[in-house]
This record gives sequence, structure tokens and C-alpha cells, in this order.
Amino acid sequence: MATYLKPDKEYTEKQLAFLEAMAGEAKGNIRAAMTMAGYSTTTHTKEVVNPLQDELIGLANSVLAYNSVKAALGLSGVLDDPTALGAKNAVTAATQILDRVGVVKKEKVEVSSDTGGLFILPPKKAEEASE
Repeated sequence: MATYLKPDKEYTEKQLAFLEAMAGEAKGNIRAAMTMAGYSTTTHTKEVVNPLQDELIGLANSVLAYNSVKAALGLSGVLDDPTALGAKNAVTAATQILDRVGVVKKEKVEVSSDTGGLFILPPKKAEEASE
């Protein structure tokens, strides 16, 4: 069972075929996936998409997760050959994918002071002072 499917929800064969086509051969093309799943050409896309919105979002998250390693390796590849054709686009795409799956660059925050390390704290509350 795909991770984006809800265990407590019943799906029709066409809905399952549609979701499979979206992730596969249709490559995200809604109308093409509908045709592959056997929906009529007169069926409105909203009739298929609206009941499956959460599943489609889950599918998109899965696609990003599946490609996160490829994105990380793409960034590493640019280190080896920074002059490669399309290196800038590869870095941008890889960064976007990694940001969306939660792999973010770590930022180091340094706190420094020219006052010799003196910190002024607010006064204690009355109940803290009596303890």
C-alpha cells in the first residue's frame, strides 16, 4: 500500500489507477492520468481531483522524498565539476527539493560583544527574590 493512501478510506479502481498514473507514465499530467485510469473525456478534472487532494499532496511529498538523495548527490556533483553545463540550475533545483523535504543548511549564530562580556539581566520577580 502506498504511503500516501489513507488506510481508512475506500478507493475505486479508477481512483487507484489515476494515482498510479499520476506518479508514473502521466508524470503529473491530470488529464493524461485520467485517460489512463479509464475516465471519460467528458469527466471534469475536479470530479477526480477534489476527492483525492490529500492523496495527491502525499504523492507529491513522496516524489520529493524519493528525489532527495538524487538532489544531494547532484549538489555533490557540482563540487566535482562546477563548470558543468547547467550546474547553476542543478544547484537551484537540488536546493529547492532539499528545502522542501526538510534538509536545510545549518546556520551558525555567533554572539559577540564589545562591552567585555557584561550582560544586564532584568530584576528578579518578588517571589523569586524571597526564595
